[in-house]
Amino acid sequence: MSDFVVHSIPGSPFGRAVLATLAEKSAPYRFRAVNPQARHEEPYRSLNAFGRVPTFEHGDFVLYETQAILRHLERILPAPPLTPSDPRQAARMDQIMGICDWYLYQGVNSVIGFHRLVGPRLLGLAPDEAAIAAAMPRAHRVFAELSRLLGAQPYLTGIAASLADLMVAAQMDFLAQTPEWTPLTQERANLVGWLERMNGRPSMQVTSWERVVALARAT
Repeated sequence: MSDFVVHSIPGSPFGRAVLATLAEKSAPYRFRAVNPQARHEEPYRSLNAFGRVPTFEHGDFVLYETQAILRHLERILPAPPLTPSDPRQAARMDQIMGICDWYLYQGVNSVIGFHRLVGPRLLGLAPDEAAIAAAMPRAHRVFAELSRLLGAQPYLTGIAASLADLMVAAQMDFLAQTPEWTPLTQERANLVGWLERMNGRPSMQVTSWERVVALARAT
């Protein structure tokens, strides 16, 4: 299955979730860097009608949307499992993956991460402090709920890492590079410990922004 190809923008948390899942499965893949300014143009437009990342190729099969890609990988690469066998824990995984897409990214990382990291690093833009401040109440609500769901568990769905952990960790590690991380986690030490635990996994270490940039340059 070495013909897995992942198209993504280096540094994208969504792309990182796919790469980390492949790393957890010890599955070889090829990485194709996507130019942020050319996402809506050919040839990428033929792979993803919406110009988003990541997009996954396996032979003649093309798939986009991160959750769909992760679940597909789980089906075709079942070992080691990244979905809890317990139905309630699996349902919690699905819930947290939805929280990641709709609340942690939308309106939080899409604002704070963009204005603190993406804009300055890739586009030469100054951070919009007003936009960041406006996003903070929503960010606190999301962090509070994820902290509550994590509780005293080592991982978001129990004693083992799941697809939800990989998705959320990719987003959280992005936000951890911003000054907003400190107030967001000041009273949520369990999230700090959880992210440290996740960042200790080889799958996260080999998919850092710097490592993926280097991978993109080598291909």
